[in-house]
Amino acid sequence: MRLVTATQVRFGIVGIGNTLVDVLGYALLATLGVPTFVANFVSTTVGMLLSFTLNRNFTFRAKDGDVRRQALLFFVVTAFGLWVVQFLVITLVNHLFPGINLLVPKGAAIVVGLFWNYLLYHYVVFRHRPVTPLPGAAPADSA
Repeated sequence: MRLVTATQVRFGIVGIGNTLVDVLGYALLATLGVPTFVANFVSTTVGMLLSFTLNRNFTFRAKDGDVRRQALLFFVVTAFGLWVVQFLVITLVNHLFPGINLLVPKGAAIVVGLFWNYLLYHYVVFRHRPVTPLPGAAPADSA
């Protein structure tokens, strides 16, 4: 039994890549004098678009799915993970360990978010569905 699957390795590679795009894009825009909110909005949006594209085509190889449905679900899962799940984890860790370094709860939230994203991307967003034939269509193997 493998500890880590090829899909999980690809997910990690994509995560590192889109995080680098986000951080480097933010740093570049902020250095150029772009206001913080705008720089962060642009860099996270580019990172999220890259993440969607690479996760759909490379990580989960779900090119045959409905791209609009996948994009909507991807955004909902990702946004909920970033804005709700991470907030709850940060709040819980701060409550359990008052006075802890502020990066520890954020780190814990990121780890929980990774599991949240992977599981929902795998089982919901990019889930492989069996192809169902149209009513009245001949089976694919008949000639």
